[in-house]
Amino acid sequence: MPLNLDQYVSVHAAALDVRARRGELIANNLANADTPGYQARDIDFRQAMARAAGERTTGVTITTTRPAHIGGAGSADAATNPDLKYRTPLAPALDGNTVDAQIEQASFAENAVRYQATLTFLNSKFRGLLTAILGG
Repeated sequence: MPLNLDQYVSVHAAALDVRARRGELIANNLANADTPGYQARDIDFRQAMARAAGERTTGVTITTTRPAHIGGAGSADAATNPDLKYRTPLAPALDGNTVDAQIEQASFAENAVRYQATLTFLNSKFRGLLTAILGG
């Protein structure tokens, strides 16, 4: 019986990709914690995983009359990262910065732990395949 490796590890591979992108965003938020007017960004993990699984996600879609309109298909964020959202600040700074360093550090730590857990799941999947191939 043939085994499709993509189907065997697809959820975990997609989760690793989303977790890596989220880690980069959180690091970027932390790096810009003192930048006036910077808006903290994050990824909606559930929506990103549903999109990676090919499910149709529910939500509001913006219809625009021209591709250059904000939020339209011509928008860089809408085209490349539809799961990218602005983080809602608990207490925005007077300079317009919405990064809360403590929340970002906690989110970064949680994301790192979940990334490591996904790597552990993938490792066990590959170990199971190796055991099936070599016997043991």
